Amino acid sequence: MSLPRRALVTAAAALAAALTLAACGSTTDAAADLAPAKGSTAPNGATVNLSPQQNRVTTAKVDAIAALVPEEIRKRGKLTVVDSLGTTPPLDFYASDDKTIIGVEPDIASLIGNVLGLDVEFNPVSWENIFVGLDSGKYDVGLSNITVTEARKEKYDFATYRLDILGFEAKKGTGWKITGPKDIAGRTVAVSSGTNQEKLLVAWNEENVRNGLKPADIKYFQSSSDYYLALSSGRIDIYVGPNPVTAFHAVQTGETEVIGTYSGAGAEVLGKIGATTRKDNGLVRALHGAIDEVIKNGTYGQVLKRWGLDAEAVQSSEVNPVGLPKT
Repeated sequence: MSLPRRALVTAAAALAAALTLAACGSTTDAAADLAPAKGSTAPNGATVNLSPQQNRVTTAKVDAIAALVPEEIRKRGKLTVVDSLGTTPPLDFYASDDKTIIGVEPDIASLIGNVLGLDVEFNPVSWENIFVGLDSGKYDVGLSNITVTEARKEKYDFATYRLDILGFEAKKGTGWKITGPKDIAGRTVAVSSGTNQEKLLVAWNEENVRNGLKPADIKYFQSSSDYYLALSSGRIDIYVGPNPVTAFHAVQTGETEVIGTYSGAGAEVLGKIGATTRKDNGLVRALHGAIDEVIKNGTYGQVLKRWGLDAEAVQSSEVNPVGLPKT
């Protein structure tokens, strides 16, 4: 499914409309609001800059880490970054000029490029084409809220840079909380097909049925606007997606709230998001070193704070940690 560019009529309206399932999948752009946006404010209270003039946080090149970059990329002088792009604040989306790529993922990619002494080229594609492009060597690295999973580790190397937290978003004031499988029993739940969110819900459903509880009715829609229209109208009880997006959307609309969070890798594993590169291509050590450098020098923290993602920070980068189990 392609992710076309959409004009952002106003900064606030874009934020209110935005939703995607980038943690493990993608969807088309959003076109409808639940309610007028409350302003361009992140969940931590930070004012969000949606203009093309981003004044991104920058850092210095570190020669010892730059030397870890494979020679072919060093000679090219450019790091090709691929992401799955729609209107997805605060992850990655278009600025108010409808052409400048902004968000936490581009900011982190830019910091990595700074440390490695490389220009960064952004390549927005559909979700499945991230992996097609990585497999073919067309792109060097994917930064698109990609969850580390045991299945993916067979084909890709990961250098982690953020926690993977899922959010459960419902209409405000329901008094309903999500802490585990029993809380979705008998509910109508929306999720994107082919994602780790879907895998989690299916497993929860199976557990509930084994325990004699009613199964949830899992719904799939074609676009993020459809998810939110369904939530607004009461056709679904809850939407499950990346917590950065659900929390951001809730703040903007004032009509919904996150009623629970959960590790994107399930109950037994702390989910991690990783910079993703083709296995054994020699790049992961440089990515790991660059991410650790920006964590230590504080620029990483500055980036997360400006997008309201302070709570999803990691203390250090890891190479190929334990991920979402295959079963």
